[in-house]
Amino acid sequence: MYPVFMAQWTKDRRKPLTIILFIVLSIIATVIFGDNSQYAQTSVAIFSSESNAQEIEGKWAELLNEDSDIEFVITDEKKARKDVSEGKRDVAIRLMESDYRLVTASDMPSIQLVEQEVDKVFTKEATLEAVAGTEDTSELRNEVDNYMDHPPIKVESQTLTGGEVPQHNMGMQLLFGFTLFMAMFTIGFKVNGINADKVSGIWNRLILSPVSKTSMYVGHLFYSFCVGFFQMIAVFLIFQYIMGYDIGNLRMILVITAVYTLSMVSMAMLIAGITKTPEKFNMIYPSIIPIIPIISGVYMPPGTISNPILQFIGNLFPLSHATEAMMDVALFNAHWNDIALSISLMLLIGVVCMGVGINMVERIRG
Repeated sequence: MYPVFMAQWTKDRRKPLTIILFIVLSIIATVIFGDNSQYAQTSVAIFSSESNAQEIEGKWAELLNEDSDIEFVITDEKKARKDVSEGKRDVAIRLMESDYRLVTASDMPSIQLVEQEVDKVFTKEATLEAVAGTEDTSELRNEVDNYMDHPPIKVESQTLTGGEVPQHNMGMQLLFGFTLFMAMFTIGFKVNGINADKVSGIWNRLILSPVSKTSMYVGHLFYSFCVGFFQMIAVFLIFQYIMGYDIGNLRMILVITAVYTLSMVSMAMLIAGITKTPEKFNMIYPSIIPIIPIISGVYMPPGTISNPILQFIGNLFPLSHATEAMMDVALFNAHWNDIALSISLMLLIGVVCMGVGINMVERIRG
């Protein structure tokens, strides 16, 4: 095992650019996309194109800013549309008498948060107008506000330990998602070294040496594991201690990362067995991997994917289980028994993929 491991290490030590590049990409992707979701868009431009634009803008600006963490700013229509088209803003809101339209040129996660906030206000106002039977809802609004200030029953949500229920942190989810996603490429390309050795004839020459076949497999796979594990841990440590992210219990995160890495090594081994040659692997593997985070729902808030078929397919990959376990640790201070199911499923995926993958790789003729 050791000679094979050191041979792979020598190759990367001479050309470490690939590993460094994936580490940097993991950090850049999280900073660009994660920060937008974590801190949300602090201000949103609103405008109206109606004949009584000033009246509409004044009415909705007051209602939208009444109880919101987002600041809705009345902006000139041309400037608002220009800012969106140039990427200075993710979204702007076009206001009408009793409706609105989103003006956007992207599909950033923060847009959905803004839409939820706006829809809540418009739905509330429409309900008040329906009850009051008139557009003047000020009197009814005051009655509702007074009633809500002194309700007959008050419900509070708390965790089992009595603390406040934390809100879902999309930025944290993307931090884990992008880091695990980038590691999939690194792990896959390292495992592909087995196919390369098989096709080039190096594998057959090693078989004639004192190195056993088991040691050859273990050397390749253990090196792939170490490289992927190091890449992810390096990113997590940078975010935890340099960039100020609180990713939760680091020891549990390390265990989840190790199990995920093992599972992904196994999955890459399965694909290597299916493709047979390094060229086919390099063509098929990068085409499949980008689809996995989408199906697994890593880029979207929980509950967005409701199709049972897509959910089933997403659960076949370790990415969804690893992200879920890490989010439970980071947001809800999960204990070992809380993440045991996710870890068990990743181990099951790893065992099945490794068994089938090695069997298929063995059929490749060197």
